[in-house]
Amino acid sequence: MRFARERGALSWRSTLTLDWSSAGDGDSLITITSKSRYAVRALTELARLGGLPGGQPVPIAELARRREIPLQFLEQLFATLRRAGMLQSQRGVKGGYTFTKDPSELTVLQVVQLLDGEFEGEAGGGSAEAQEVWVRAVTALREVLGATTIADVMQREAEAAGAAMYYI
Repeated sequence: MRFARERGALSWRSTLTLDWSSAGDGDSLITITSKSRYAVRALTELARLGGLPGGQPVPIAELARRREIPLQFLEQLFATLRRAGMLQSQRGVKGGYTFTKDPSELTVLQVVQLLDGEFEGEAGGGSAEAQEVWVRAVTALREVLGATTIADVMQREAEAAGAAMYYI
């Protein structure tokens, strides 16, 4: 994994990369950038604030503020998500974003693959045994991200917040 650090915290440029080769020559199976992490955080907040299909639009500035995401960066991410049909936007004073379908139908895998590209199942070179390890790793990641929806993430956050309140 390679992370860029900025003022002691992970920067928005950080990436998680599973490299096939030890040379780090870019022959990677998986690259998950902070675009995906920020998008999932913002989509979770959008769901929490009620930006459901047919609901009130949530201003993007509010999402950026609540999740501490740079506004211009989030605007770019949401523009991509809107063009892909995951979100719809409304302009004006009461403008903002809503989901086009229920967050329980939108998986983290869909978001990650839209923003960071498809995961490769195979990489060239190496023994068949070594290859199998990488294929299994990619398959496991696909299964976890594909089985997790934005609604699931929202629920887990709510449960964690509720549990934290009991430990005052």
